[in-house]
Formats: sequence, structure tokens, C-alpha cells
Amino acid sequence: MSNSIKSQKAILSKLGIEKLNEMQQEAQLAIHSSDEIILLSPTGTGKTLAFLLPIIENLDKNIEEIQALIVVPSRELAIQIEQVMREMGTGFKVNAVYGGRAGSKDRLEIKHRPAVLVGTMGRIADHLRREAFETKFIKTLVLDEFDKSLEIGFEGEMKEILNILPNIDKKILTSATQGVQIPSFVGLKNPLTIDYLEGNTKSSQLKLKLVISPIKDKLETLLELLAHIGNENGIIFCNYKDSIERISNFLSENGISYGTFFGGMEQVERERALIKFRNGTYKILLATDLAARGIDVPELNFIIHYHLPQRNEEFTHRNGRTARMNTKGTAYVLHCEDEYLPDFIDELNLDMEKLTKKQLPNSSKWTTLYISGGRKDKISKGDIAGLFFKQGNLEKEQLGIIELKNDCAFVSVKKEMLDELLPKVNNQKLKKKKVRVSAV
Repeated sequence: MSNSIKSQKAILSKLGIEKLNEMQQEAQLAIHSSDEIILLSPTGTGKTLAFLLPIIENLDKNIEEIQALIVVPSRELAIQIEQVMREMGTGFKVNAVYGGRAGSKDRLEIKHRPAVLVGTMGRIADHLRREAFETKFIKTLVLDEFDKSLEIGFEGEMKEILNILPNIDKKILTSATQGVQIPSFVGLKNPLTIDYLEGNTKSSQLKLKLVISPIKDKLETLLELLAHIGNENGIIFCNYKDSIERISNFLSENGISYGTFFGGMEQVERERALIKFRNGTYKILLATDLAARGIDVPELNFIIHYHLPQRNEEFTHRNGRTARMNTKGTAYVLHCEDEYLPDFIDELNLDMEKLTKKQLPNSSKWTTLYISGGRKDKISKGDIAGLFFKQGNLEKEQLGIIELKNDCAFVSVKKEMLDELLPKVNNQKLKKKKVRVSAV
């Protein structure tokens, strides 16, 4: 652990945040004053930062064991929380453990004890069974998106985790869903609830539109809708992996750049799809409900329901990907006349959207590069920018978003510079390490 423990003001400055929002301020006060907190707030409102800040303030720098455990339903959310805390530069160590990779990598992450451990429900339960780390110093437990963990069948693991941790002083549960039943085994006696789901200002910023396809096969209407929307960022939601493959082929045939994100993909592929979506290499993400919450994506101008979800809750979570934090956005329901409309849609009286032919989304101006060195090599974003400006001769506007991982980094650059740039930066030294740079 570093000797430099930063103040909250310094942390927010490092993150480029001028001021916490109302929910974050209220949550912070609640977490300091209460031992049982239920935080309800829409997707994308900053719940992670809301609980991380007070948790960090309560960590003891003299204890070199895990003091806070954050349990999540998905690998993406575990990685995202780990990344946020690392970017905060708190001086405390954080690690994430999750399925989809070798258990030996987890054990390596846990060997040098982090102050905060983040992990998926199944993997955390497995490590606790194996007694992979000391539990007596764990005083804070966060069940992030706890309803999602219950929904996907982790009730047994949640119960097991709570039984194994006897010394928990503070429990924090978060959700983006209203009215979820909390199981009695969680042991909440008198929780303080912070509820920003009802009457939040986002609802007035979201436009809901109905787009009618004249035939059952909606692909051509989807193409017309994308032309109508133009060059904007958005997610197309589907219910089935087979549909994603079919739409993928169709978009490729029509020269539209996109990424895919669904449960059947390898973890590395899923992470890279999100990186490319965040940095502008892709403007469109074709996804299942896996992308409806618990992942870090940029501000979106639109989402499209190519298929409608079965439940109102998932419809709400999908829509929550746009019109976030008082920004405007549109959710389009793509519907053919023979399709069944669920009651929760029928009651909304959606406005009909008349498609006016404009132009299909332009190909992205950005491409993504992989760098074979990261945080563990003491490499910073500034080091990477310096390499690309000095050796690569890039101008400031030709360098995009840099994402620094533990053992590698990803950088977006203007596509037209790629062929000229790669020979100049590949096999150059960053800090003391010679790094490989290649297109992803």
C-alpha cells in the first residue's frame, strides 16, 4: 500500500469530477451514519462512487488484510469497480476476482492482500469455502445490484457468504430496480433506504418511440431506423444470441461498424468490445440484456428494442442506458404489427416515429491499439501519451481515450494515422519495458 492516502477532494479532482450529485451526497452521509443501507438509483447515476468514497474513508491503513468485500453479479461489473477505485488513486490496493479465467490468477490477486476485494458471487463464495483469505478484518460488505444476483440464481451463494462472514459491521445493498424483496437471511434489521428511483428527473428526458415494421422480418426497418438516427452512439437490444449473429451479418453487409456483447462470448472479447465502444471505435453495440446494467458505457443518444424484454424491469434497465443524469435520449421499440405487445408497453401509448431517410452511420474515425504493458509495469497514461506524441508524432486531436489495465493498455487513435504510426511506436520503451503495440 502507498503511504499517500488522498483526500476526497483530491480523489474527485483526479477523476475529473467537480461535485458529487445529490444521490451520491445523500448516500455518503447515510453510509457514515447507518450500518444497514439500501441504495436504489437508476443505472448510470454513480452508485459505485457513492459507496466507494465512504468505504475508503473507513479503511485502516495499518491493517494489511481485506477490510471491505464488494460482491457483484457479473464479471464486467467487478472489473469496472476495480478500475474506478484504481483510478481514484487512494493509496489502498483493490483487486477483482471472477469466473471466466483461471483460479490461479485469482489466487495471485489475493496473495498480496488488497484492502478492498471485488468479485462475482460464485467466485467469492468459492474462495471463502477454500479459506483463501482472512475474514476477521472484513467489516464492510456491499451486495451491488443484489437483485440481479438473486435473479440469476445466486441466492445460495449469497446466503453462504453472509454465513461465513461473522464480523460484518456494515451492509450496503444497491439496486436499480424498485420493489425487490430482500431475503430474510441478509439479516437487515432496520435499514436506511435511499431511493432515487421514483420521480427521478431522468424520466422527463427520455423519449419513447414506436417504429413499425411492415413485415415480420425487421432487418430492413432497422436499417432505415439507423439511417434516420444518423451518426449517434447507441445499443441495439436483442433477446437471443442467434438474432445477434443474424443482425451482425446484415449490418456487416451494409457497411455498418458495430460491436457485439452477449453471454456466449469469451471474457476477453467482451472486455474489448466495451473498450472499443467507450473509445468510439464502435458507435453501435449489438447486445443482449447483459448490457442493460452493471457495465461502464459512454453517454448514449439512443437504444433500440429489436426484441422487447419479457419483464417491465428489464425494459426499464435497458432504457436507463440513455437519458442518463438529466441528458436527453430516445428509446425506440421496433415492432411489426403481428407481434405481441406486453401490457407494460401497451399502457405507455408510445408516440409513432415516422422514419425520414437520412444517411447510414459513418464509419468511425477511430481505431484501437493494444499495448503490452500496464499499471504493474509502473506505466501511466501520461507515459503512453508521451510515446505517441514524441515517437509517434501524433497531434493532440489524433489521440483518443487511453484505458490503462494492470498488465496492458488500450488506446484509440485516428484511423488514418495507423499505418504510419505503428512502426514508430512498436517495440519502444515505456518506463523500462519494451512494449508491443498492435491493432486490436
